[in-house]
Amino acid sequence: TRSSAESLDRLYPSVGSTKPPRKRTTSQCKSEPPLLRTSKRTIYTAGRPPWYNEHGTQSKEAFVIGLGGGSASGKTTVATMIIEALDVPWVVLLSMDSFYKVLTKQQQEQAASNDFNFDHPDAFDFDLIIATLKKLKQGKSVKIPIYDFTTHSRKKEWKTLYGANVIIFEGIMAFADKELLKLLDLKIFVDTDSDIRLVRRLRRDISERGRDIEGVIKQYNKFVKPAFDQYIQPTMRLADIVVPRGSGNTVAIDLIVQHVHSQLEERELSVRAALASAHQCHPLPQTLSVLKSTPQVRGMHTIIRNKETSRDEFIFYSKRLMRLLIEHALSLLPFQSCTVQTPQGHDYEGRTYSGKQITGVSILRAGETMEPALRAVCKDVRIGTILIQTNCNTGEPELHYLRLPKDISEDHVILMDCTVSTGAAAMMAVRVLLDHDVPEDKIFLLSLLMAEMGVHSVAYAFPRVKIITTAVDKKVNDLFRIIPGIGNFGDRYFGTDAPPDWSDDEDALST
Repeated sequence: TRSSAESLDRLYPSVGSTKPPRKRTTSQCKSEPPLLRTSKRTIYTAGRPPWYNEHGTQSKEAFVIGLGGGSASGKTTVATMIIEALDVPWVVLLSMDSFYKVLTKQQQEQAASNDFNFDHPDAFDFDLIIATLKKLKQGKSVKIPIYDFTTHSRKKEWKTLYGANVIIFEGIMAFADKELLKLLDLKIFVDTDSDIRLVRRLRRDISERGRDIEGVIKQYNKFVKPAFDQYIQPTMRLADIVVPRGSGNTVAIDLIVQHVHSQLEERELSVRAALASAHQCHPLPQTLSVLKSTPQVRGMHTIIRNKETSRDEFIFYSKRLMRLLIEHALSLLPFQSCTVQTPQGHDYEGRTYSGKQITGVSILRAGETMEPALRAVCKDVRIGTILIQTNCNTGEPELHYLRLPKDISEDHVILMDCTVSTGAAAMMAVRVLLDHDVPEDKIFLLSLLMAEMGVHSVAYAFPRVKIITTAVDKKVNDLFRIIPGIGNFGDRYFGTDAPPDWSDDEDALST
């Protein structure tokens, strides 16, 4: 994976709270966030349940909370307390401070002498705020500017946010635009005494932003206080809830949390059950391409399907099949005519790949076993990963972690998993790619073995995704295991044993 790959930005609930755990509105039911340990770091994860239906389209938008109030009123602290009390995964905190406009040279000079009004609505890029919040509310991946308060400028790098059940948008002008107000499901105004706000601002600007006390007071008297009286305080009437005393008002925060929980409970989905009864008994789709069942391919299937096959032989013949599958998938990529000259000085009419580049994305953990085969035949291929795990209590797939290369939207993407039964996790992975603006017809879903149910589910939801496999089995049993199947691929490949209550779908990490 290249160093340019971007990690998912998320905000996690704190661990070790002294309060009793609240009822969770998602399927995650452990008292602490689960851990994903890698060779380099430990990632705290909390699974995101499906945010789309069996048609592959978004069926629930993120719940957006707007937090307004004066400068240094404690909006960020209140937001953090709400996040901790909510105790639900995939909460995004979006600050209005990231969206200050790019200053001209003259404005930069004014800012350096504390003569530029950062507390006026015109200081903010509302068009970018609205476009970003709309996209994030729709479940899309967004890039957020990073603002440097010391230099009063945007940094070159932007951060990526993706995926949320709840979005908390906080800022002094959170309620100052009519279009922005339409995107807020709950509007909260944090009302804090002006003397307290001034003391907090002095402490913050001097210690964190390198300002001197005279400059801070000058800016406060010239811009901050008048702006609060003219633009901010009047928006209090637009709020659904006013929180006096800010973070000290735990009663108000508890009421807010209860309301958000009730809203999230109304939006829960059950995707796998819908897939089990939909789109079946139809001819296999034209987007499906099955590797020709030659005696060699049939022989390798015989070996890896045999429960008596040793782990070494299972790995060896699985790798051979993966290589054939990858080669077959690459032959389906777009090619264009190309003329080259041979060493003998003659022209040869050939073909060359007509896309920009190829990126492989593996659905962990079983899908990563296909990465070596892809690397072996694609020079300098970029690799991304998506961790999708089946919740053992609900049976629903949950997105826990992802890492995708930059500008993946411009690539043909080889999405890799070893077996697909219901198609629930494969659909989730495709939805993730679409949310990162990868065109549907540039996604190639590769699997060693698929059930007809999974083929139909993916093809119905995403009719332009190309589905490529070495074999299709007709049935799935009540536990969503492929019949006759291949067993638990991940456990057989890695030599591990699955918990008895887990399904057989891709070692319960994907379907």
